[in-house]
Amino acid sequence: QVQLVESGGGLVQAGGSLRLSCAASGSIYMLNAMGWYRQAPGKQRELVATITNGGSSNYADSVKGRFTISRDNAKRTVYLQMNSLRPEDTGVYYCNANLRVRLFDSGNEYWGQGTQVTVSS
Repeated sequence: QVQLVESGGGLVQAGGSLRLSCAASGSIYMLNAMGWYRQAPGKQRELVATITNGGSSNYADSVKGRFTISRDNAKRTVYLQMNSLRPEDTGVYYCNANLRVRLFDSGNEYWGQGTQVTVSS
């Protein structure tokens, strides 16, 4: 069984920084694109950043220049470095991974349980 576990969330002041980690474990044949999404109370889950297996990244306009996504394939881990945090960045951050469990499986998306990020002023 595949499991994604996020860590690194917490309470920070506006302008501060936080680094999130997401480690994938279990039987995984191929780990493809990974990403981070977030959801604030009463809001839809939205894309924050994605990164391909080759290292190409994409960001939501609201976080460009402030957040950086990276990955360590050997550790099966994706990171999100968040700088210059704002109160509107508050929400539950979810890790996402597109992967194949077996050679003949098609790629499917998996989600972590989420980690809370709260930015205060």
